[in-house]
Amino acid sequence: MTLSSKIAVALGVLSLLLAVWALLLARSRRIHMRQGRTWCAEAQAADSRAQAAEGRARTEVQNKQAAESRAKDLGMREAELLGEVRHLVSDRLPALALHLISSHHPVPGLLHKHLAGSEAAQLLNALPEVVSGIVLKERRRIDAAARAALRGATQESQALSYRLQTNIVGLQHEFSAPPRLTQSLLESDHINEQNLRLTQRSAIVCGGWPGHVRKDTYVSEVVSGASSRLRGFDRINIVSRLGLSNIGVVGRAAEPVAVVCAELMANALEHSRDDLMVDVGLVQTGNGSVCITIDDAGKGMTSEALARGRSLISGEQQEVMLLELGDPPSMGFAAIGRLVADYGLHVSIDTSSPYGGVRAVVSVPENLLTSIDENVTPPSVMAPQPAVAPQAHKRPAAADSPAHSPAPSAAAELPQRRRRFSATATHDEAAAAPRPLDPESTGAIWSDFQSGLTDGRSVTDSEQAL
Repeated sequence: MTLSSKIAVALGVLSLLLAVWALLLARSRRIHMRQGRTWCAEAQAADSRAQAAEGRARTEVQNKQAAESRAKDLGMREAELLGEVRHLVSDRLPALALHLISSHHPVPGLLHKHLAGSEAAQLLNALPEVVSGIVLKERRRIDAAARAALRGATQESQALSYRLQTNIVGLQHEFSAPPRLTQSLLESDHINEQNLRLTQRSAIVCGGWPGHVRKDTYVSEVVSGASSRLRGFDRINIVSRLGLSNIGVVGRAAEPVAVVCAELMANALEHSRDDLMVDVGLVQTGNGSVCITIDDAGKGMTSEALARGRSLISGEQQEVMLLELGDPPSMGFAAIGRLVADYGLHVSIDTSSPYGGVRAVVSVPENLLTSIDENVTPPSVMAPQPAVAPQAHKRPAAADSPAHSPAPSAAAELPQRRRRFSATATHDEAAAAPRPLDPESTGAIWSDFQSGLTDGRSVTDSEQAL
């Protein structure tokens, strides 16, 4: 074999070796690439598993935090609800009880304002309303039973007092008693009148009627008769400014007007000192009604008492509970309000009197007024008469005045200047000098007064008691 052949064979073997080595290298590379891809996939899977584990851990932490937050919120809500219930029991319900007694006591609301609108807040707010309705219903039932019992008792007591009054009046008219006994009978009659007024007032507040039937009565007699029912009647000064003396109140409204006047005058006497007078005036207005004004010189009324009094005398309250009138109950204004609503009267206490106290005005409408024939039914001698306009004082003619002074002509009736004579002054001084007292004439005057008083009582007290 030649050298070239050997070289060719060596080159062929070398080429074959190189080809085998290349094949082995390519195969190794493919194996390594497959292993790399496998390792990458495993690494990615490991990362995914790690991320998933981290996410699960994070979720568990979040769930735990959410559970803790919910538990905390539930605890706070439970504490707030317990606080609201405690506030309801300790503050709101007791305040509601006071509010039902007097409306100026406020009822507090929710302790936590952010709960407003929630179901729990609605239930908490509904509970006082339910309790209030139940309490008011029960109070009305109890108050109605109390008023019914008091009404029955006052009607019986009122009837007995009227019978006692009839007997006392009969004793006064039956025989001529000594002055001391007559005075005792008058005092007993006056005490019975005061008792009748209190009983009558209670009956009216409890839904009863005045219990007294009257005929048409003069306005002045109604007012003077109302004053005679009061202790301290001597402090009441009645002045009539009525244009006519025959103005009267129809029978169905005479006693209600008397009750209203008596209660207002009693209130004026009670709220002024014992040495102060109460002025009562009778005035006829331009619209035909008669106004009775009552002025006292007391300290007046507080704003709260004035508002309460206006509400009671307005007659707008259909039902006045005895529990709302105080302890002991003050029934005067409540009785006035019921009579105002029943008979169409108008009563106001809105203005102050000229003396710094309270002015009460009772307006009797025209449909409750009438005219009374004074010849058939003369007015009582004890009733105030209408004030007469003052007349000019006529001086007596002087003794030395000329008898032939000419009379003024009809065309020149002007006031004439007259000379003052000393005789006029002498006459005035003689008229002003006090007259000596005569026991016999004084006794006769007192007897006339007693008989006039008896005649007046026979006219004013001739009503029938029911």
